[in-house]
Amino acid sequence: MKVGIYGQFYHTNAGIYIGQLLELLKRENIKVVIEENFLDLIHLNKTIDEKYSHFTTFEELDNSFDLFFCIGGDGTILKSINYIRNLDIPIVGINTGRLGFLATIQKEEIKECLQSILEKKFSISRRTVLNIKTNPTSHDPVFRNIALNEVAVSRKNTTSMITVDTWLNDQYLNSYWADGLIVSTPTGSTGYSLSCGGPVITPDAGSLIITPIAPHNLNARPLVIKDDTKITLRVSGREESHLVSMDSRIATLENDTEIIIEKAPYAINLVELKGDSFLHTLRKKLMWGEDKRN
Repeated sequence: MKVGIYGQFYHTNAGIYIGQLLELLKRENIKVVIEENFLDLIHLNKTIDEKYSHFTTFEELDNSFDLFFCIGGDGTILKSINYIRNLDIPIVGINTGRLGFLATIQKEEIKECLQSILEKKFSISRRTVLNIKTNPTSHDPVFRNIALNEVAVSRKNTTSMITVDTWLNDQYLNSYWADGLIVSTPTGSTGYSLSCGGPVITPDAGSLIITPIAPHNLNARPLVIKDDTKITLRVSGREESHLVSMDSRIATLENDTEIIIEKAPYAINLVELKGDSFLHTLRKKLMWGEDKRN
């Protein structure tokens, strides 16, 4: 078996759990390849003395990897899809951060959960990915054309609202006068979209959500659409440019740039342990339906 390991930060006490994971993988004679920058952090914090292979780019990953471990929070998993893309490598999230809504394993449960995973006692939750194109093409160095949670356009360097002209399958929908607009996948329905009043959607729903950010129209409400819909956005406003965010990455686009958002031809695979589910996570981590009277 061959696994990849990726992390962005070195959270407090994370070394204990990283060391535990590596020791367990070593005991099972599993080949481990660690992302280069994260490996540097591990060595800097003197977690391990052994030498490990490393990777630096998406092109260095291939279908020979059986699993991809993400150590950190949800942001780490969101960034990891830029390495995984269309390779179908299952992602195992180990939460060493705070909420860790997407994580498979809590840091205190590494030993018992890892054993279940190595014995293939898990299922795969396939998650919709958004593909983004612009016309003219963006040359912002942080612009990468995929997102697991959401794509959002928002105002930049101004307190004035922007206008977001929106088309669905080339049919005009509306011009949103707001601080911005979110196009969310079901995975992202529990994130930014939720905080702006959007609905929660189960991962297998086959839908996307269009959620305005602080709209200046009382009748501008979140809209649920089929996930095979092509969404076209064009922003105008007092400033000459605006922001577009793709999960945790933010780029600047000139106004009147055409942004085309479509479902990617592949999905991201998240490992789901037996007994866990999206609904269980809603109750456990977002306290869905929690009421002290219950």
